Amino acid sequence: MTGPSNPDPDPRRTPGVEPGGGVPAGETPPAESGTGTGTGPHRPPRRGWAAGPLLIVWVLVIACALFFLVYAIVLAAR
Repeated sequence: MTGPSNPDPDPRRTPGVEPGGGVPAGETPPAESGTGTGTGPHRPPRRGWAAGPLLIVWVLVIACALFFLVYAIVLAAR
């Protein structure tokens, strides 16, 4: 069994590193993998909101508008 690797190795003896700290071509992994979760057939997103949430939003908007309308009438009546 080998010992734990040094987390801060000596850069003069690190394989694959050119003088000055550069890395030669072929030593680094590719930028992107072809096994990501975005692969497969494209399914278009569903269109719009469902009727239930949209109805709830409209009810809340109307309730808020009515509240402020009644509040304005009460203030004007004073």
